[in-house]
Amino acid sequence: MSEKVDVLLIGGGIMSATLGTLLAELQPDWKIVVYERLHDVALESSNAWNNAGTGHAALCELNYMPEGPDGSVDPAKAIAINEQFQQSRQLWSTLVDEGVLDAPQTFINSAPHMTFVRGEKDVAYLKKRYEALSKEPLFAGIEYSEDSRVINQWAPLLMQKRRAGEPFAATRVPAGTDVDFGSLTHQLFDNLKEKGAEVVTNREVRRLKRLPDGSWRVGWRNAIGRTPGTTDAKFVFVGAGGWALKLLQRSHIPEIKGYGVFPIGGQWLKTSNPALVAQHKAKVYSQASVGAPPMSVPHLDTRVVDGESSLLFGPFATFSPKFLKNGSMLDIVTQVRPGNLWPMIKVAVDNPSLITYLVGELMKNHAKKVDSLRTFMPTAKDEDWELLQAGQRAQVMKKDPKKGGVLQFGTEVVTGADGTIAGLLGASPGASTAVSIMLGLLKTCFPDRIDEWTPRLQALIPSYGTTLNTDPARAEESVAETARKLAISV
Repeated sequence: MSEKVDVLLIGGGIMSATLGTLLAELQPDWKIVVYERLHDVALESSNAWNNAGTGHAALCELNYMPEGPDGSVDPAKAIAINEQFQQSRQLWSTLVDEGVLDAPQTFINSAPHMTFVRGEKDVAYLKKRYEALSKEPLFAGIEYSEDSRVINQWAPLLMQKRRAGEPFAATRVPAGTDVDFGSLTHQLFDNLKEKGAEVVTNREVRRLKRLPDGSWRVGWRNAIGRTPGTTDAKFVFVGAGGWALKLLQRSHIPEIKGYGVFPIGGQWLKTSNPALVAQHKAKVYSQASVGAPPMSVPHLDTRVVDGESSLLFGPFATFSPKFLKNGSMLDIVTQVRPGNLWPMIKVAVDNPSLITYLVGELMKNHAKKVDSLRTFMPTAKDEDWELLQAGQRAQVMKKDPKKGGVLQFGTEVVTGADGTIAGLLGASPGASTAVSIMLGLLKTCFPDRIDEWTPRLQALIPSYGTTLNTDPARAEESVAETARKLAISV
């Protein structure tokens, strides 16, 4: 006989942890279960070493504010991303206050966010970007400099032995952060278990079938003993990273028709050399290579994981047909359906620069990767850096009425028409904006309950239902308050 539950969360990452946390706060009488196919939660994309740990607030990431064909820059998307991250900060600070999360430094630490560019064209663009953002309340405190002495104070490794006469510029925002999403995910799931939720690992979901009453019968198999079973759930969330597509396809909801994913892996260069780590306290982003996806923008980062500081540089793209690090070599083939074949073919035809970029990345050995690092850090030595495998990212491919198919960067929630099932596809800036994404899901999937939930949501996330950037005084107050509670810089 099937176990009956109110909510089933598939996948043990930050998305399921965030949604489960919100639902446990809003509807404590609901029975919530979580199924994770690996032996622990946060082992795929949410693991600290599988992502950059950037608290994505558009403070340094140029892809959120590209230069238009006419040379203009529009801050709208950067502001939207920042608003979303502020909601994450607010929820985390509330949960710290309420004792749900441990001391803030166990999952979030200050790391100024910088952008560093070279060449006259990129310097001119960065200055325009700075001038536009400096007028926005959520970007108060952003600094700009073309002075090597100033940039050397901000990030010495960028300036040592840099070629004389080379145009360069940088921006800096002290309020940036480094986030250990693995630690955060573990803490959220620990709290869920304390509140009565069941978190089951080594359990792989295999089937999803809609029942006559609108609920879902979820077929699963335990990794240990291979014993099968079923669970009936009123609501199912598929937060299984790259496998979300496969599971949503098995649900046969029409909304998933036309979707596919393109897997891109990654590697980091990492150093724990104390002499180097001590000289770099920032996350420094630059322009992406021609043809590179936004998630492959090069950056030199401070990382704090389990209390230990290190530096990462990358990511360098790799290729595997798997949708997860622990996926199947057949993933890229078994996703093909009549409805998504043409969109995927169109994506391949229309993105030759991406293929060229990937081939170039795959041909880089360790020495070539350190050469790439030297564009940021001219004094980098091969022996100080080791290669570390990052996570798999499943970039969304989907139907497009004009182009036939497009490769989409970012995240997208796919929801069944009746709101009883939803899943998340895509990658960055997902983890940083998990709270905003899940708030949107709550409104879509539980329209009959969202009004009664609003007071508690506003207590958890004070800016819920409003925007901060349109109210300078409130933006300043909110940023300062969450910074105080999370013990991070303003």
